[in-house]
Amino acid sequence: MNKSQTSFLAGQDPYLAPFSSMTDGQLRDPKQLVGLARAIDPEGAPERLASGLFVAESVNVIDRALNAGCVPFAVLTDRRWLAASEALLEKVRAANPAAPVAVVSSEEMRSITGYEMTRGPLAAFHRPPEPDLAALLTGAHRVAVLEDVTNYTNIGAIFRSAAALNIDAVLLTPACHDPLFRRASRVSMGTVFQVPWARIGHARDWAAEGVARLREAGFVTAALALADDALSIADTRLKATDKLALVLGTEGDGLAASTIAACDWTVRIPMHHGVDSLNVAAASAVAFWQLRARPSGFP
Repeated sequence: MNKSQTSFLAGQDPYLAPFSSMTDGQLRDPKQLVGLARAIDPEGAPERLASGLFVAESVNVIDRALNAGCVPFAVLTDRRWLAASEALLEKVRAANPAAPVAVVSSEEMRSITGYEMTRGPLAAFHRPPEPDLAALLTGAHRVAVLEDVTNYTNIGAIFRSAAALNIDAVLLTPACHDPLFRRASRVSMGTVFQVPWARIGHARDWAAEGVARLREAGFVTAALALADDALSIADTRLKATDKLALVLGTEGDGLAASTIAACDWTVRIPMHHGVDSLNVAAASAVAFWQLRARPSGFP
């Protein structure tokens, strides 16, 4: 590691300092980022920040982001993780030689991040472009649609299950929170960079537009919801469907009535002991396993 990349402290580097007080929302706002970059580096290329930034935490998550082609902007690491991060930092330098690496003490790490503990280095990346929805659905056979899921832990866990159980893509409604948020990507173990995802719909009542787009792409839609006439998730018609979209709702309220009405089927997971529902992340794992497409070599 060369001295110019490791000797400064975060907050003392003019390249990083203006970003230290920005919120996640501001980091996702291209106008905020481009304006700030233009102010501190007028001779540079501020438009490089037009797509926004996201933060990845831990060696594993940062490594998966790099493997997915994400371009690093800057890295912050506790000095005690330096030896274990050498190979990762080499990959960062290869991906963007201009990205600074700030090495700080544990006390400084807590002060900068506001967290008592982080699970390894933090890296800011340029946000990649979202895939085109139509292109993403082409060739897909199993997709998950997350309606208004706003818990980052649940989002991350759903992506991890989607990657493990061969879901081809995850679609997010307009009110669903960002899977590239630090906690979501960390809980996912970096699988948010492996499972393709895109937004679907443009309005709060996304289903009027979104379900129609899924049907145009050849998908049958199955809403996971409590209803007296719901199919059991073990119903053979579901597994036999070539292109199936599983629609999952938020904690508490579940799916909107308009969404359930728009879908082709309503599906529920049979349960015992008076339990009527599972956490959405747990329900997604059960549904993904039960209704998975089976490629060659997959049990």
